[in-house]
Amino acid sequence: MDDHVADHIAGATSAQVQDRPAEPSPNAEPAIWSRNFRYYFTARSAGLLSWAMLPVAVSAGLLSSGYGLGTAGYAMAFLVGPFAGLVLFGGVLADRFTARRMMIIADLSNLTAHALLAFLFIHGIDHLWQLYALLVVAGTANAMFQPGASSTVPLVARDVQGANGVLRTSEAVTGLGGPALAGAMVGFGATGWVMVISAVAYGTSATCLFALRLGVVPAPPAGESLWRNLAVGWQEFRARSWLWGVIVIWMFYAVLSWGPQLSVAAGVIVPEHGATAFGLINCALGGGTVLGGLLGIRYKPARPLAAGAVAMLAYPLYPLGIVLGWPVWLLAAAQVVVGFGIGVWGVMWATSVQTQVPGEVLNRVHAYEVAGSVGMYPIGSALAGPAVGAFGTDGVLLVGVVVAFLTATALLVARPIRTLGRVPIRA
Repeated sequence: MDDHVADHIAGATSAQVQDRPAEPSPNAEPAIWSRNFRYYFTARSAGLLSWAMLPVAVSAGLLSSGYGLGTAGYAMAFLVGPFAGLVLFGGVLADRFTARRMMIIADLSNLTAHALLAFLFIHGIDHLWQLYALLVVAGTANAMFQPGASSTVPLVARDVQGANGVLRTSEAVTGLGGPALAGAMVGFGATGWVMVISAVAYGTSATCLFALRLGVVPAPPAGESLWRNLAVGWQEFRARSWLWGVIVIWMFYAVLSWGPQLSVAAGVIVPEHGATAFGLINCALGGGTVLGGLLGIRYKPARPLAAGAVAMLAYPLYPLGIVLGWPVWLLAAAQVVVGFGIGVWGVMWATSVQTQVPGEVLNRVHAYEVAGSVGMYPIGSALAGPAVGAFGTDGVLLVGVVVAFLTATALLVARPIRTLGRVPIRA
């Protein structure tokens, strides 16, 4: 760590405090399924289910109500845009006011927004700006929630990697079940009731987060400006070559491989095999991610990022299979393998960040991580159409294959990433 950053943290004196696990007692709770983790797991699963349902419910609900694709596209922009633009500030606020408080506020904001969305869809949307405004609230709330979601894991479980494996499995399951439930309910004309379920889920999350019993650590010094807090977070992020190295590599991967793949694959598979086949193939991806998360609970390599990078070598299988014209069953099998690799990488990456970065700056560092990696995905997605027009479907998919392979290779070649060690489980 840079000396000036270390001095800054060492000199921190503030009345504000951050949540941190208390010292373990002789009769320590389970390494994963402690009381705190059970509450946090319930809260996180409820929030993930709601977030997975929202895009499907809004898009399908608007289209079934007679609105066009343009309106649905604007709705998604109003939802995702605030998240991408404000997540950095979410990290600063989580460090200043504690992650748990920010997450509870975010949940209550989402509860309110989804209750009003339910009213709009049940009684009819008179003015689209009302819908857009509520989606901005939901996107902003998730930007405020996300940094704390990562930094809370080390506070509620001694086995951070095992806990991340459980949470990754929950994320995959809700990612499969949420859109399916939302789609089925919209099909029955019950879009508003999807929003009711989401509101209840966010209320459950807020209640569980409120029930957590956590200790304290110093927060940033009192009187420091928001911009100074951002600068310190950037210094901490920049001081770790393994961290920014992964994000730089991931930015190219998100734009050139990950971002375009969904829409390009749909353009090939749906006309040839039907929408049902495409849905089943993506379900297979979720199933593989569940398996990867389950392995991450037990598999504890000495060099976690190196192990995760090896698992990511599976990613090119799916786009390569589309180019080669594989049948649906083989594409689904490829997606299981790809999902497995993504699940393993996700556990190893989240655990490395959460255990290698000091808790007092973790929210801000995680915010930079999210902004730099996930924030590039919409660019790749937006470029998919023009790229297909210029280079053809096979050309775009083959670029994705090559870039995905080079991504995993670069992660393994970069010494700070490859050699990063695992932090032992707390006693």
